[in-house]
Amino acid sequence: MDISYSINGIPIRLTHERWYHIIENHDDLASYFYEALDTVENPEFVLRGNQGTLKATRNLGKDKWLVVVYREVAKTDGFIITAYFIEKKPRGEIIWQRQ
Repeated sequence: MDISYSINGIPIRLTHERWYHIIENHDDLASYFYEALDTVENPEFVLRGNQGTLKATRNLGKDKWLVVVYREVAKTDGFIITAYFIEKKPRGEIIWQRQ
């Protein structure tokens, strides 16, 4: 298990079991474990997700955006739900943006 800290300073867990579940569905992410953690900790911006989730996003090059969906459960705990790549800048309600 590895941990990164969200923009709110909350530790966000990513277990190896969860990572394997993510890459079963998104095999193009297989070598991006640490990038997913870093995206939570150093996003370009964070969007409001569904049902209380947050989406940390980061551009990894032309037409390649990494989106990491996570939940902050308490002030001392959170976890990554999933991650995926998209080709265009994500849209939605931006709740935090790097200056």
